[in-house]
Amino acid sequence: MSAADAVARSLTRGWVLAAALALAFFWQLGSLPLFDVDEGAFSEATREMLESGNFVSPTQDGQPRHDKPVLIYWLQAASVMALGLDELALRLPSAIAAVLWALVVWRFARRRVDTETAAVAALVMVLGLQVGLIGKGAIADAVLNLLLALTFFEIHDYAADPRRSTLLRVYLWMGLAFLTKGPVAVALPFVVSLIWLGSLGRWRDWLGAVFAPAGWVVFLIVVVPWHVAVYLDQGTAFFEGFYLKHNVARYSTTMEGHGGHVWYYVVAAPLVVMPFAGWLITLFAGLRGDWADPLRRFLWIWFAVVFALFSFSSTQLPHYLLYGCTPLFVLMAMRRDDLRSRWLAYLPPLVLLVALALLPELLGVAARHARRLHEQEILAAGIAATSDAAYRAGIAAAIAVVAGLAVWRGLAPWRGLLLVGFVQLLVVSGLVLPRYASVVHAPVKEAAAVARGLDVPVVAYRIDTPSFSVYRNAITPARLPRPGEVALTRVDRLGDFDKKLPGVPREEIYRRAAVVLVRFLPPAPKG
Repeated sequence: MSAADAVARSLTRGWVLAAALALAFFWQLGSLPLFDVDEGAFSEATREMLESGNFVSPTQDGQPRHDKPVLIYWLQAASVMALGLDELALRLPSAIAAVLWALVVWRFARRRVDTETAAVAALVMVLGLQVGLIGKGAIADAVLNLLLALTFFEIHDYAADPRRSTLLRVYLWMGLAFLTKGPVAVALPFVVSLIWLGSLGRWRDWLGAVFAPAGWVVFLIVVVPWHVAVYLDQGTAFFEGFYLKHNVARYSTTMEGHGGHVWYYVVAAPLVVMPFAGWLITLFAGLRGDWADPLRRFLWIWFAVVFALFSFSSTQLPHYLLYGCTPLFVLMAMRRDDLRSRWLAYLPPLVLLVALALLPELLGVAARHARRLHEQEILAAGIAATSDAAYRAGIAAAIAVVAGLAVWRGLAPWRGLLLVGFVQLLVVSGLVLPRYASVVHAPVKEAAAVARGLDVPVVAYRIDTPSFSVYRNAITPARLPRPGEVALTRVDRLGDFDKKLPGVPREEIYRRAAVVLVRFLPPAPKG
């Protein structure tokens, strides 16, 4: 048996998928500090939920948090109660959800296509760049994508075999997804099923499913109790904050600096599925043929609705596209033999690896043009972190492996790309993320450890790092410090204190990269 035949026989075995799941979602799960702002905010809300005993209305640093509904906080709280408050416990719900998401993809593809296609679809999902990032993040997106996948696959199953139990599961998953993210959990299935069944001339089937009383009873049983509880706890505040601000306003106006353009996801899509960007591009050549097949039509409509909806949103983030990537994973597996061009397959991951190899030089260019002090400090730390021999040797080895796969003529390009996916996983999780975390997020964790040992009030001044409160195990008010207090801030904010606290003596008690802890001394006693 040739080496290429051995690879071909091994790649779709169960142990390969198990290894991919373990590496993608559990390796480094508890060893990296929480990433701000998102991981820190979710984690602090969970910590405060446990501390206060209020499991209805999440807060962050003592203020109501209306960004998301409650399910992710409940899952994180259960994990923390079982394992203790640390990164592993806070991220574990996402890792478990990501594994289940992959298994749901595998099961659907196996039932609707074949076992090899199922294995390939799951591997493409697990080894993709963006899935690997959210699958071990203390955020809501892995849970949401699991529930969306369950919802859509049940919709397809119900259309193929309209059983009452299947329809009720559609509403169950949709209700849980609603408790995770809100209206998008209903809007996407509603529009996709309408277009798909309508295109097949099955309007009555769609109307019968949408106006099924038993289904809506299941949905309301899941969704309504918490909404009633949060209303009784805080009135209309959550409804105004979440539904009006974080849904209507997020779509119609740019929030948190995450603006974009109508072509944003055209650029983002290849990065989201990296290293499979070239594989993704080949799908579009067969779109017309796919339209004739009801399953492939369903998968394309699912992706297209998500792509169009968020392309016209005023707030855009790469992970929004993942809501429509699950069908792409299945389509890519079904059309794997269409990927024949070796340069199209291997050029995107090679470009990414070369960019990572040149990262110290690229950061150096950015540092020379940076004007803000905190940016200069972070860039300087980033240059130091990526200039060591281990980083350079690791990236060089990865480039050599990918280049070798690119010229291996006996190995089908799609199989080679799955191996590249493992290489990318090792590079990102083993080299890039630890260095990024050490530069940007580890200083916050260290500063929290210092502050935790002080018997004085601590505040945060013009810095958004909610993980500081998690590690300090205490709420950190955001305001100007007073004499006798300690403030966490950024290095470029220190000048503010000369103007706003004139004559108040201060001393730096911790400083690393852009993060500073400053103690403001109380006035000397008179007499």
